[in-house]
Amino acid sequence: MIARQKLRVDPIACEGNGTCAELLPELITLDEWGYPIIDDEGVPPFLEREARAAVSACPKLALKLLRS
Repeated sequence: MIARQKLRVDPIACEGNGTCAELLPELITLDEWGYPIIDDEGVPPFLEREARAAVSACPKLALKLLRS
């Protein structure tokens, strides 16, 4: 079994600007206040590039991509 990478958000650092959900709507939705809700299944291999782009675009560096 191949370990999937997982997205994690630092809720203290996040300001809820929604950039991550715009770049990766397949895995990230926003709650009613604009903060990310991340799919806990992990990042499928075909979305890893988009996940890295979302992490890089986070203005507060609140989004991380971790190996599970």
